[in-house]
Amino acid sequence: MIYKMLALNIEGTLLQDNGRLGKTTKEAIEYAGAKGIAVTLITSKNFALAHRIAKWLKLHSSLITHQGAYIASELDKPIFVRRISEEATRDLVRFLEGFQAQIRLVSERFTLSNRVKHPNKLMGKVIYQTSNPFSYAEQYVDDLSAKLEQTPLSPPKIEVIFSDGEDIQAAKKAIANMFHEVDCIVCGNGKLDIVPAGISKLRGLLYVCDRMNIRREEVVVIGSGLDDLSLVEWAGLGVAMGNAHPAVKNASDWVTRSNNENGVSYMVKEHFRKQQPIDFLKKMKLLK
Repeated sequence: MIYKMLALNIEGTLLQDNGRLGKTTKEAIEYAGAKGIAVTLITSKNFALAHRIAKWLKLHSSLITHQGAYIASELDKPIFVRRISEEATRDLVRFLEGFQAQIRLVSERFTLSNRVKHPNKLMGKVIYQTSNPFSYAEQYVDDLSAKLEQTPLSPPKIEVIFSDGEDIQAAKKAIANMFHEVDCIVCGNGKLDIVPAGISKLRGLLYVCDRMNIRREEVVVIGSGLDDLSLVEWAGLGVAMGNAHPAVKNASDWVTRSNNENGVSYMVKEHFRKQQPIDFLKKMKLLK
């Protein structure tokens, strides 16, 4: 099979546990790009983070961020965006404040979060990355509901990290019953992402593939988390990282090494070294 797209999750896939991106991984992605394969990032994280990584990797593709709610190659020029309404955001926050949890309203420009007890001394401060042209601010407030009354927000995603992992299913069930305009995505480790109804990483990838006229069987997806499961199941070649959730591994066509063992680099070199460049295949009329 000739593959035209490589879609990569970020956390637990591209990045090592220490948050770094290995040199061999960068080289492997450049290798795939040199063969004419479209490389994109698909993540639950915010656009600013994905864009910084894409810039380091020299990618210019549309990035599927915020669980698929915000797709863009440039910050101010999204090709697709869906947001949770101001009213729904306010009501969801009021409901979620009944749990012991950190509630993060994640927009493409900044994150607004409630202040909770946390060992990290950065909590309760505003963090600005002013050295980067795509700066991203994280602000923590004592009363999130009160802040929203003063300054309403309509974010693409709400991220909730529960102190008690057992609360996540109760919250998800209640939200499904009370809020029909949103969907909940369980990410593991007590984390729940709330997005506009119909939004998912898979829907985002389908949108990008349709714009690029790329078929399912021409797509390689590499993932690791529970929210990558549907992607790995759908892809022409679904690849799980060695550190992936067991369900993702079971659904995959192939399991590569872990993120700390350069699993992306290993997979790319194993599967793409025999594939001729896309332009050459088109020239030889072996590919439309």
